[in-house]
This record gives sequence, C-alpha cells and structure tokens, in this order.
Amino acid sequence: MTAPALLPLSGRRIPSVVSGASSLAHHRATLRLSEKFILLLILSAFITLCFGAFFFLPDSSKHKRFDLGLEDVLIPHIDPNIQGRHPGLAVIHGQGDHDEHRHREEEESLRRKIRAAHEQALQEAKEKLRKSHQELRAEIQTEKNRMAQDLHMKEAAAPPLSPVPMPRLVGINDGDPGDPEVKEKRDKIREMMKHAWDSYRQYGWGHNELKPLAKKGHSTNIFGNSQMGATIVDALDTLYMMGLHDEFKDGQAWIEENLDFSVNAEVSVFEVNIRFIGGLLAAYYLSGQEVFKVKAVQLAEKLLPAFNTPTGIPWAMVNLKSGVGRNWGWASAGSSILAEFGTLHMEFVHLTYLSGNPNFYQKVMHIRKLLAKLDRPNGLYPNYLNPRTGRWGQHHTSVGGLGDSFYEYLLKAWLMSDRTDKEARKTYDDAIEAIERHLIRKSSGGLTFIGEWKNGHLERKMGHLTCFAGGMFALGADGSPNDKAGHYLQLGAEIAHTCHESYDRTVLKLGPEAFKFDSGLEAVAIRQNEKYYILRPEVIETYWYMWRFTHDPKYRQWGWEAAEAINKHCRVSGGFSGVKDVYSSSPAYDDVQQSFFLAETLKYLYLLFSSDDLLPLDSWVFNTEAHPLPVLHLVNLTLPGSQQ
Repeated sequence: MTAPALLPLSGRRIPSVVSGASSLAHHRATLRLSEKFILLLILSAFITLCFGAFFFLPDSSKHKRFDLGLEDVLIPHIDPNIQGRHPGLAVIHGQGDHDEHRHREEEESLRRKIRAAHEQALQEAKEKLRKSHQELRAEIQTEKNRMAQDLHMKEAAAPPLSPVPMPRLVGINDGDPGDPEVKEKRDKIREMMKHAWDSYRQYGWGHNELKPLAKKGHSTNIFGNSQMGATIVDALDTLYMMGLHDEFKDGQAWIEENLDFSVNAEVSVFEVNIRFIGGLLAAYYLSGQEVFKVKAVQLAEKLLPAFNTPTGIPWAMVNLKSGVGRNWGWASAGSSILAEFGTLHMEFVHLTYLSGNPNFYQKVMHIRKLLAKLDRPNGLYPNYLNPRTGRWGQHHTSVGGLGDSFYEYLLKAWLMSDRTDKEARKTYDDAIEAIERHLIRKSSGGLTFIGEWKNGHLERKMGHLTCFAGGMFALGADGSPNDKAGHYLQLGAEIAHTCHESYDRTVLKLGPEAFKFDSGLEAVAIRQNEKYYILRPEVIETYWYMWRFTHDPKYRQWGWEAAEAINKHCRVSGGFSGVKDVYSSSPAYDDVQQSFFLAETLKYLYLLFSSDDLLPLDSWVFNTEAHPLPVLHLVNLTLPGSQQ
C-alpha cells in the first residue's frame, strides 16, 4: 500500500536563466574564484594548525615530558621501549646533559619535518589554483570513484552471513488456474507487467521510478532523490512468480553491480523497509540467490541509527551515510507516525533470523513493549507519537493513511510466527474491537465504511488506502476470539463491496483517493484533490483475499473490471500513468509509474487469476508492499535476543 509521489507519505503510505557567452564565462570565472577562495581557506587553516604545533611543542629544557602512551603515534622516531612507558602514568625523561641534547635534536628534526610539510602543502595548493574548473571537477570525481570502489571492496570482503535453515517454501511459481478463460486473463496481466517493466527498462533504468509520458526517470523525496533503482527491487518477486526470468536476471545484475547504500541520501525508513528490504528478502526466498540476503542485511544496518532516540521510537527519515535522523516537519510537532514505526516487525524478524543479529528483533519488540504501556484514548491508537517524550501527539486515529499497516502487521506478526506470537494476536484483536466500536459505521444507503476519529468526533470519510482492511479482516477471521470468524469474514465482504462501489460510481471505473458518506453522497469524492487514482492496489488486494477465502466469482469479476480500466485509461506508450480525475472522461495524466504498481497492483491481479497453490496463505505472509515472506516455524527455534 503505497503513497503518492506528490506527498512525502500517506500512512500505509503517505499519502532566471543566465544565457550568452559572456554570462557563461563570468559564471565559470566566479566558480573558479570561489573554488580558489575555499582552497585558500583550507590552506590557511592547515598552516595555522602546523605552526600551532610548531610553537607549542614541549621544550624538554624547560618542562618535564609526560608519557601518555602515544609516542609511537605522534613522534614515531622515539624508541617505544623507553623505560617507564605506561598509558596515563607521568614519567620524567632526561638523565643529564646527554639526554637533554638528544631531546633537542629530536625536536629540531620534528620542526624540519613540519617545515617540509608546509612547503609541500603550499606547492600542492599552488598547483591546484592553476587548474581549470573542469580539471578540478575531474579530480573530485576520480577521488569519489576511488572511495566508492574502496567501499565496494570492503563490503565484498565482509565475512559471509552464516547459513540458516531455509523455511519450508511451497508454491513459488506456476499457479495455473486450469480454466482457459481465467488463464487468458492472467496472461493479460502478465503482458501488462511486461509493458510496465520494459518501459522502465528502456526509459528509467536505475532511477527509482518512471515518468511514462516524458519517458525519463522519476524520483521523490522518500528516496532522497538518489538513484537506488526502487522499481527494480520492488518488482523482482513479481517478475519471478510470473516466470519472467530474463527480466528477473536483468534486475539481479543491476543490484549486484549498482545498488549502493553508501550514498549521501536522506530516505524514509518506512518506505525503504517495505520496498527495498521487503523486496530483497522476498527475492532471496523465491530465488535462493545469496546477493539479495546480503544486500538486505547491509541496508538494514544503515537504518539502525534511526532508532537512536530517547524512547527507541525511530525517526521517520535517516541519512544513509551520516546516520542522522529526523521527522517530517508537518507531523504533529515532530512526532513519529504509527503506520511507519509500526510497520517494521515482519522484515526485522526475518533479518534477525537470516543474519543472527539480535538488534533487529530487539528494536521492534521494544516498540511493541513501549506501546503496551501507553494509555489509549477509547482503546484507539493515535497516529502520532513523539519519539523524545514517548507521548501521543494530536488524537487522530485512522485505519487509512498514517495508521493502517500498524494493525496489519500485528495480525501478520502472529501469522508469520506460525501463530505462536499470542501477544501480537491479542493486541490486534483488542485494536480491531475498538475500531469496530468507534470507527465503523453504515451509511444511510447501507454501505459499511471505516471513518477517521479526529478531535473527538468521527469524520465520515474513507480513503482508498483504508480499503486494504477488507482483506485484513478476512485474513484475521480464523483465530478470532468468541467465535467471531464468520462476523469478520462478513465485515471484510462489506468493506470490499463499499470499495467496489467507489470504483463503480466513477466515469473511469477506477476508485478515487478518498470518498465521503454525507450530504446525500456516498462513496464519492467531493474535493478535486481527492479525485485522482495513482495505480493503487488496496481494493484489488481485498478482492484477492476475499477470493481466496470465499471463491465467490464476483471478486474475479470486479478485479477484471479494474484491470481493464487500468489498461484502458492508464496505459500509455511509455508505461502506465496515474490519472488526476476519475470522474472525467478525458483526465490528465500525473506522469508517474509508481514502483508499487509493479510490486502490488499487478501482483495481486495475477494472484487473483491464479490457483490457490501459488503462494498459499498457510506458508506465506505478504508484507504491506505485497512482498511474500515465508512463515517461520519457530516452535523449536529461539531468535537471538528474543529472551531479552
């Protein structure tokens, strides 16, 4: 479930030119002068430092020398075996005139070395100042390439991860539905995937996403505007399960050669976790290729500094190079977001399982324990939590943007643990009970919807993101307390029906971003900025879960209607694009092919028209980006750090 590129996130996603030869010459001259000025500043600082060292060196004729255990570092030519060399212990050197003379010679030698270093630095600075702007840039680029190569070699030389037993993997390909008509529809979905991938391969390769009309790469601030190949990583498991193995190998080769996490980029911890780590883990389990496991662990280690907060609740963003974290400025006085810090558990448990590093497991369990201690207004979890104070921000609760996947991951933590994580299941059941009591209502027209709790009252609005909940209720029906399995399966069906109506009541037969249930209008968007469709998967996701649990043919029918609408209204020569108004017969395109379109929307459509033995739900659990992770049968296995 993924956010629009227009917004920093949205819960389960959140959601004068200088011309002319003279100007150009002036611009270059200004650049060259600026660079010379910077070099002179650096040079002056270096000279000041060196002369400071020169004038403040201890003089043995006037002072006693103290040994701090650092002579072999600071003054390498001093004999490290001098009697009395103990760190932190003051030892007086100097035994008569002979020793004093020797010390003077040593210090004079050191002064000569400093003078020589001065002259060399001055000479190098002069040579730099004579070079052109282009030559300086070339040198900088060469140095950057060398550092990147050194880092790559260092990572390659890292010890391999210890092998662990591979979980039981079944149903990772095929899934032939048998029925020729259904198979024809599935083949059409596969062709749509190939068009999306081939377009990205041709026009946006290596970029995070694709602009299919402009036919060039696209990126958003959730990836720090760096080229990390988000679409490649996100699409890998979909390619594999569809049997597009040549395309899968192309993606694998790019990851092996180009996926670099040492970039100076500030990224969303949540988005990188669900798309990159989730995608790499799924690709590893499906293909068995070790590179994906290694890359997933390397990236996860880059995210760990985000947890360095007073409470252990992670920052929303972290710089992959510096480890500095911060939160979105708009998020309730610097709060972290429930759907972000609450959507890490699945991936981090698998990271600990595969790497043996207990940190990943401990981080997410700490979050759960902290949340368990907090009071919850009306039993509901507000969407904002301050990572410094551990207190809730404004009391806004949603099963859509900002809150959604927190609840999903409670249920899926239980399922992924082979139903042994009873604490996660109890927390889920309690949360759903409060949601049903305070947020779920029926409209005057008989449509069941999930509203949002804001400032003590219910807003009768439902987002496209919230439509995932129909599938969640169905997935969690088995195991519900008080024999309520039938009730929750029915609730899932009612949410699926409401979300289908939001599609059916538009001109394009594609659902809007949000829709209201008041003023006589139901399941219809009112505001212009809520009428867009950005290739989102949540409604189709619920159709698939409902199909798996009921085999009611209407879910395949509804899914096919959506697939045809996407192919008709969103397909362009350079891929697939979102549209800005689903109520207009000639809508404008947003010109973005979201990575989650390949990871989720097309995957769920393909699964909808496949047999149930493709990625069966008793063996696989899908993360919130639709990346399948195997159930870990942990009855006789203890995760490192799980008892801490």
